[in-house]
Amino acid sequence: MQINVSPHAGEADFSVIEGYGSKASLDPVSIADLLRNGFVYPPHTIYPNVKTAITGFDPTQDLYADPVFRFEYQSAAACARPLADAVDDEHLIDTYHRLLCEAVSRSTAGMHSPWLLQSGGKDSTSMAIAVADAAPQTTCITYLGGEEENEIASAQFVARRLGLRHESLVCDPGRAYDRYLAIVPRMPLLTADFALLSYGDLAVEVGANDGDGMLDALGSDTYFGLPVHWQQRAHALLARGLRLPPAVFDSNLVSSNFMLCYVLGTLQMDGFERCYPGSRFTDAEVDALSGYRIAAESRQRLELFRPDIVAAESMEARRRISTTILESAMFAKGMYTASALSLRVAYPFCDVPLCNWIFAQVPDAMLIGPNATNKVLVRRHIDRHFQELPYVGAKGSFRFDLCGLARERFDQVHGFAARARHLLPGGPGWLERHRHRMDNKYFASKFYLLAVTLPWLLSRSEQQAEGGS
Repeated sequence: MQINVSPHAGEADFSVIEGYGSKASLDPVSIADLLRNGFVYPPHTIYPNVKTAITGFDPTQDLYADPVFRFEYQSAAACARPLADAVDDEHLIDTYHRLLCEAVSRSTAGMHSPWLLQSGGKDSTSMAIAVADAAPQTTCITYLGGEEENEIASAQFVARRLGLRHESLVCDPGRAYDRYLAIVPRMPLLTADFALLSYGDLAVEVGANDGDGMLDALGSDTYFGLPVHWQQRAHALLARGLRLPPAVFDSNLVSSNFMLCYVLGTLQMDGFERCYPGSRFTDAEVDALSGYRIAAESRQRLELFRPDIVAAESMEARRRISTTILESAMFAKGMYTASALSLRVAYPFCDVPLCNWIFAQVPDAMLIGPNATNKVLVRRHIDRHFQELPYVGAKGSFRFDLCGLARERFDQVHGFAARARHLLPGGPGWLERHRHRMDNKYFASKFYLLAVTLPWLLSRSEQQAEGGS
């Protein structure tokens, strides 16, 4: 069974696997993927007999026998883009706005009450400008996952200036987890993206307020490009694939220091996999959780993408590839939660005419500017309507209170781990050893991976047990 889930191909149809979990086995290597990286390496899924075609995979090819990945949005592959002084900036902004409005119109066709997931960042602000023209019936909603990235005031200002209704939802870890558990039986596949619980919380809220669709401003990084800052270079230098003894985390000096834990975790990662976000289980921990050596099989799945990685001419080019691979998590969190709640979800930045025009017709200087300024064209589009906003200096919303989830639901997740010993025999032990460390986001991130994967895995394995009996 193969499903085209590329956001460039329109809405994915998961109806073909409805009820599949009651009779399908689970893929242990995919479980290892989730623990190691927070997503299943495409084209694989949590089911060994279901494959998905993300961007870069031809959905007509056999994704079981010998899948081939080819990334089309490498900057080096673009035809000669026009020089900056050969194109009028105002004309570029006009064209960008028109194409984005057309993308919004196509994406919302048939939606009576769409909701825009408005993080307060560049992409969602630019999207909101187009939405105000093309789909003014849209409601904006901003999710506050932590005080360190509170963009609600900025998002409210944008929405109100544009004449759009705005709502906000503050993260309550317990409420979000209860909502997630309620939709788990209807989620077609499994991802462990660090915003999955945020999206589940939001999707339930949208549905409860008579929304019938969600607009998400993901998808433009691959063709705008991803500037490389010193942090990314430092991470790449630190990632050495080492296997450190678990005892290095035993001292209070280390276990209480997030940054030190993060560095030690990075030393144990593959350099390319360090591009993926968040703190995840090391290979040694995954083997211990699984009860046998399996992490190496998960890492081997990266080799499918190795030819494109090797051919990439810069770290920026490699980051584009990592972002494309991450589609299986970034878009899945919205696709799976929307499917569970019978909502539509759309990604206007993945509209093909818009993507291709930006990739081929926009000068390099309007993609990435001096001092690694990203998405210059998007910034100019916003400048037409607003003065500088706080997002210019800070990340947007939609993250999740990881430590709060661990504080509120540790015992519940430990109970799931005890029931799932047949899948992850080392789960209860890991939780018991690290219970007192959950105020450190490094350990709370790993707790989160167990919190989202275990209930889904249990729901399917217990369905199979009931069917067999």
